[in-house]
Amino acid sequence: MEEKLKILLCEDEENLGMLLREYLQAKGYMAELCLDGEAGYREFLRSKYDICVLDVMMPKKDGFTLAQEIRQSNADVPIIFLTAKQLKDDILEGFKIGADDYITKPFSMEELVFRIEAILRRVKGKKSKESTLYNIGDFVFDTQKQLLTIGEKQTKLTTKENELLALLCAHANEILQRDFALKTIWIDDNYFNARSMDVYITKLRKHLKDDPKIEIINIHGKGYKLITPEEE
Repeated sequence: MEEKLKILLCEDEENLGMLLREYLQAKGYMAELCLDGEAGYREFLRSKYDICVLDVMMPKKDGFTLAQEIRQSNADVPIIFLTAKQLKDDILEGFKIGADDYITKPFSMEELVFRIEAILRRVKGKKSKESTLYNIGDFVFDTQKQLLTIGEKQTKLTTKENELLALLCAHANEILQRDFALKTIWIDDNYFNARSMDVYITKLRKHLKDDPKIEIINIHGKGYKLITPEEE
């Protein structure tokens, strides 16, 4: 019998949280509800979760702080933010922390389940693939382990960093079309996802700075290009 997927749900509006938990359980998930950020972090450390759904505005510890602590403990677990705010800066802050998705209240429970399932499909698909190694200049990039290695230095990439760098490597020294990357990794090519991808490109440039032969350049109006020495 296949084990149920576990969702950590952190929502300080108790009535909404209970409704969401019951709906997720009815859809076949195991869902644990926490009403504040501190309780959410204790629960995350206590058990293994497949995905976290975090309200941004919570007592004791807000969703952004909780997400940062979760990321320090587990860089791979997907995170969806729930928020009543629609400010661009708040949404971009969530993506900088490493959010996989962002839902603005009010939303339908069907939409939340759709987004959860879409993210879990991507994660499952990634894990089911054979390990792929790329040589990027002096770096070795292992997409399965999400590791970028140069000499003795290893960098563990987040899921989004890993997916984006893998796409760039698959199109090395060619243009990676911006719209294609957004729809492949983020599903939707809207403004917030586009800004999120810019943030991740900046992060990848920092990770790759130890080899000056490697560069990710912007191709105006088209996308990005990973410049790497051609293999002889």
